[in-house]
Amino acid sequence: MRTHKIAAIPGDGIGPEVLAAGLSVLEAIEKSEGFQLNTIQFPWGSNFYLQHGRMVKEGGLESLRGFDAIYFGAVGSKEVPDHVTVWDLILPIRQKFDQYVNLRPMRLLPGLKSPLGGRGPSDIDMVCVRENTEGEYAGVGGFVHRGRAGEMANEVATFTRAGIERVARFAFELARTRPRKLLASATKSNALRHSMVLWDEVVEELAGQFPDVTCRKYHVDALAARMVTQPDSVDVIVASNLFGDILTDLGAAISGSLGTAPSGNLDPTRKHPSMFEPIHGSAPDIAGKGIANPIGAVWAGAMMLDHLGEKKAAARVVSAIEKVTAEGRVRTPDLGGSANTTDMTQALIDAL
Repeated sequence: MRTHKIAAIPGDGIGPEVLAAGLSVLEAIEKSEGFQLNTIQFPWGSNFYLQHGRMVKEGGLESLRGFDAIYFGAVGSKEVPDHVTVWDLILPIRQKFDQYVNLRPMRLLPGLKSPLGGRGPSDIDMVCVRENTEGEYAGVGGFVHRGRAGEMANEVATFTRAGIERVARFAFELARTRPRKLLASATKSNALRHSMVLWDEVVEELAGQFPDVTCRKYHVDALAARMVTQPDSVDVIVASNLFGDILTDLGAAISGSLGTAPSGNLDPTRKHPSMFEPIHGSAPDIAGKGIANPIGAVWAGAMMLDHLGEKKAAARVVSAIEKVTAEGRVRTPDLGGSANTTDMTQALIDAL
């Protein structure tokens, strides 16, 4: 039997609830598909921080190196500043393991309603390839004159030719596999006259190597508007760390709910473990109520299976999600229903 070693990090808020749901669905399918997930859970997150003064135990991230993949819940707490929870846990994982592609499908599932009236699943089927290790989230910057009248802070976006080229190449190769062979590059080179000019130059140079892919440059604000007004004209997006972060939350919202949206933080070279997570936050307002939508976590689990080579199992999980949303009998509150997390999880298992 094939085995895969998985590091599970439930994290904060609804993270433990949806990750448990995701693991239940994956465990329900593994035996029939001839593989086994050997999962080890790590209690890192805000509660760990409140007890130990750090989000992760010393040397903890290095212990993840021997895993085949990382399955992550959510991060964020009212008791811990957001920049601490993000910069002491999830961003270090992405950077340490060179997960330079953040892959985020944005698709309206069958049976769900988009806030864009009259739009159906065939109209909203996008995927964003977000640069994930540098750019606006490179971590370069600092404070001077802290706590004084002249206090100042700066945050330096750091773009490298190599970093842009490798994420753009991934996006071109992905676009080539999709029916429309269409790539939108998110930029803002009219105002950001250094970083985004370099971005445009590298993307344009690469475009010559992919003559079968139609690549169009959009200023990010115009692209956001296009996603709302003409979502059927957008297919694959390649974007910087910040732009991709914002555009994919918009994409999830027009797809019906942030609760259904998955993501994969990928090292395409497979030298390091990749990490899979729902894109939603920790949702402290509903944490512990048992009503969180687990679909985003389950779909992220399917992406993990696909990455691990369990493509048939991954397809079965996605098919189960589509069957449950299409039938519409079981829906969590974010989808307009009254089902709880357990109800949705069981419905997904029954649909496998």
